Amino acid sequence: MKKILLTCLSLAFFTACSDDDSPQQEFVPSDYQTGIFITNEGPFNNGSGTITFVSEDYSTVEQNIYQKVNGNSLGNIVQSMGFQDENAYIVVNNSSKIMVANRYTFQSVDSITSGLVNPRYFISSSASKGYVTDWGDPNNSSDDYVAVLDLRTNTVSATIPVALGPEKLVSYDNKIYVAHQGAYGQNNLISVISGTNVSATITVGDVPNSMVVSGDSLYVLCGGKPSYTGTETPGSLVKIDLATGQVSETYTFGTTEHPGSLTIDGANLLYSLNGKVYKIDTTAITLPGTGIIDGFFYALQAKDGKLYATDAGDFASQGSMFVYDLTTNQQIQDFPTGITPGGIYFNE
Repeated sequence: MKKILLTCLSLAFFTACSDDDSPQQEFVPSDYQTGIFITNEGPFNNGSGTITFVSEDYSTVEQNIYQKVNGNSLGNIVQSMGFQDENAYIVVNNSSKIMVANRYTFQSVDSITSGLVNPRYFISSSASKGYVTDWGDPNNSSDDYVAVLDLRTNTVSATIPVALGPEKLVSYDNKIYVAHQGAYGQNNLISVISGTNVSATITVGDVPNSMVVSGDSLYVLCGGKPSYTGTETPGSLVKIDLATGQVSETYTFGTTEHPGSLTIDGANLLYSLNGKVYKIDTTAITLPGTGIIDGFFYALQAKDGKLYATDAGDFASQGSMFVYDLTTNQQIQDFPTGITPGGIYFNE
């Protein structure tokens, strides 16, 4: 009884002190403060995509966190995600929308549902402006665009007409570089966006599927046209001088080699080709580079000496994410994901 009385008195004392000194701040949980998000596309054309969270120390794995926090699903297909300040922008392709959630709690903040048709990838250029690529009608080769987003109001403030199949974006020196993979067809362009206009286009290899910036160079990995097109072309690695906006080097793969998923760790480029991850030193580029890890991976992302790689399996059931130490090229962790894990993002 004495212990109970003392506890009550202590609680009353601290509550009184808190009331006298200053009003208490509202407690906001931060379950997802640091760690890794995996966007899972979900079943194609039915069901909902999801997001998996893995804590920074790898001790916690949570599936379907958006629905867990908010009680409703994201929609079909969860294509990609990007960040600006405290918000995560989740691009839901077939549902023609972007869901906005607090990146630390994953509580729903807003949504962008007007002005988008077939959104693909998001990037922010400032606290108030973002860009998202959009295929429009994928059967119409002339209605593709990049939507300019006002991140203060979460609305589409402008649209920029672009060439067929805009996909991934990178930012450098107040410019946005857009890879035109070609939607359901093929393309071979990089669009350079300044503000709300295309200031230049750069011709690269066929089907540019991924890009990284290193120093003042943009490396573009091009998959080449696949054999089913009837005009198969080789993949290539294209180096663009960002100071001049010109292609400085083009390295060509074999005709039947179609690489993908370019990422970078320090001076080393990493990519996937024919069931193997290859490493290329940017100071002495030769193709295909050095094969370091075996596996057919759906997405790759390197960070701090580790390679994170997803396996979509049969694209209909739970996938996986593997972590490799790039010093030894050995697997050190593996985690379950949702269906078709297509993107890896680090929350810091």
